Amino acid sequence: MLSPKRTKFRKYQKGRIGDIQPNNTQLQIGKYGLKTLQAGRITAKTIEAVRRTMTRKFKRSGKIWIKIFPDIPVTAKPAEVRMGKGKGAPSYWICRVEAGEILFEMDGIPLQLAKQAAMLAHHKLPIPTKFIQTQQTETLEF
Repeated sequence: MLSPKRTKFRKYQKGRIGDIQPNNTQLQIGKYGLKTLQAGRITAKTIEAVRRTMTRKFKRSGKIWIKIFPDIPVTAKPAEVRMGKGKGAPSYWICRVEAGEILFEMDGIPLQLAKQAAMLAHHKLPIPTKFIQTQQTETLEF
């Protein structure tokens, strides 16, 4: 599962999502991509589940680039613990994504297969996405 080797701080504050424009709004490497329509948080488990699903759909033939990385720890206190006594231990890692950000890029596969993989990925993700391609002749919204 994805997680950073080290961070500046062990625990982070929750923060806001959707304030700034993302840098990666255009395809850079692959011919096809999956773009967000809303800002949100994506966990490392979800990113790994989407990667596995897309790889299985391609039958390990194409190439996938993951353009996001979960670098923010989310803390959680154990169940049935009284209030107070600190924040809690880091539980899992998330990635904040803005609206219009590219999540995954794909190449080396036919268009139809890329659309099917994007649809499977869309069902696993907690935010709405759309399928894009380099020619911009057609975009699919799910």
